[in-house]
Amino acid sequence: MGLGAVAASREDEEAKKMEAGGDTVGQKLDAGALFVLQSKGSWLHCGYHLTTSIVAPPLLSLPFAFAALGWAAGIICLVIGAAVTFYSYNLISRVLEHHAQQGRRQLRFRDMATDILGPGWGKYYIGPIQFMVCFGAVIGCTLLAGQSMKAIYLLANPGGTIKLYVFVAIFGVFMIILSQLPSFHSLRHVNLISLVLCLAYSFCAVAGSIYLGNSDNAPPKDYSITGDVQNRVFGVFNAIAIIATSFGNGIIPEIQATVAAPVTGKMFRGLCLCYTVVVTTFFSVAISGYWAVGNQAQGTLLSNFMVNGVAVIPKWLLLITQLFTLLQLSAVGVVYLQPTNEVLEGFFSDAKRGQYAARNVVPRLLSRTVAVALATTVAAMVPFFGDMNSLIGAFGFLPLDFAVPAVFYNVTFKPSKKGAVFWLNTTIAVVFSALAVIASVAAVRQIALDAKTYKLFANV
Repeated sequence: MGLGAVAASREDEEAKKMEAGGDTVGQKLDAGALFVLQSKGSWLHCGYHLTTSIVAPPLLSLPFAFAALGWAAGIICLVIGAAVTFYSYNLISRVLEHHAQQGRRQLRFRDMATDILGPGWGKYYIGPIQFMVCFGAVIGCTLLAGQSMKAIYLLANPGGTIKLYVFVAIFGVFMIILSQLPSFHSLRHVNLISLVLCLAYSFCAVAGSIYLGNSDNAPPKDYSITGDVQNRVFGVFNAIAIIATSFGNGIIPEIQATVAAPVTGKMFRGLCLCYTVVVTTFFSVAISGYWAVGNQAQGTLLSNFMVNGVAVIPKWLLLITQLFTLLQLSAVGVVYLQPTNEVLEGFFSDAKRGQYAARNVVPRLLSRTVAVALATTVAAMVPFFGDMNSLIGAFGFLPLDFAVPAVFYNVTFKPSKKGAVFWLNTTIAVVFSALAVIASVAAVRQIALDAKTYKLFANV
């Protein structure tokens, strides 16, 4: 029997063991792993999950990042972000495949850290950072969705008086319903729709940029970088954090956990599907948006499509762009809720009872409702959460998605120190760890500058 056949046989044994509640990292699987991270999907489903978690409305902030970087540096940073994250996600996938072939399939990021670096790393570093990043993303999606709903409302009813927190609460109720889908795998059809939606609003944003760039309402095309030296420097690192957050994922192991064994090669095909969408949307939106508005780019491109409450592109185009964005935010939010669901399920559910037994359904309903209600409350209370999300992205996405995969690969496979792979991975880990620290400082500075404008339940 060849090595490939032996590896496949081990993966099949691992799949059977998981279905029976067997171990992955020396312990019986808890209810969170058994119920939320069911391994039933194909590489296509994996591609849908990846695309939803990466290609999300924050990509509409890329023209704003370009305004702080300029044409050359902006495009270079975007290319580096795409190349490094595609490479890093493949490194994680290869490490996961290696351990699956050894009969120890890892389902969670913290499992990887525990098995590769030691229990302290999983419990005190990777686990908390991942939870902070993912729950922060849920809050951010809820806030952005509320803002999209308010924008649609004002387009239909100029001068309307309904406050932002009302729309946030309405979206929160919808999220509570959507969050009851029992497992990550059960989101596969939702995430297929999400893939179509992200293509739709990206193409609408490009069309809006082209229209605006050729209209009389376009701002003067000035691509110079404004501000004094200090503001320019911090602006560069803030822009890097925006780009890193746009490419961020933070849940690669959990997504690969949804793939049915044998897992070999499936994640790579899913990543190829995902990055086809990434390249199509990120580059088209960033380039067309920056071309249209230059250094007048606002925090999100859609804000440039409204001037003093009046649409400067066709109203119907702005309306459907906001609608597509709103709908996809619900899918993104529920995807990033999965690590929280997994923890809650592991804590409150009984792995010995069926997934749909009343003993498990009632705690699932209540715990997920409370989790989404908490995220909705924070989003409504703190509508300036975008500044804080920049800090979370710098402190969380940069290490999790850029630095940690290289470390995992080097520790697992121990490539020769005379080879290019070891030094490439080491360079990525060191450079992006340093960028994480600097970008975190820049994000804290921005929070300090904006603090005087903060107001709970503000109607922004």
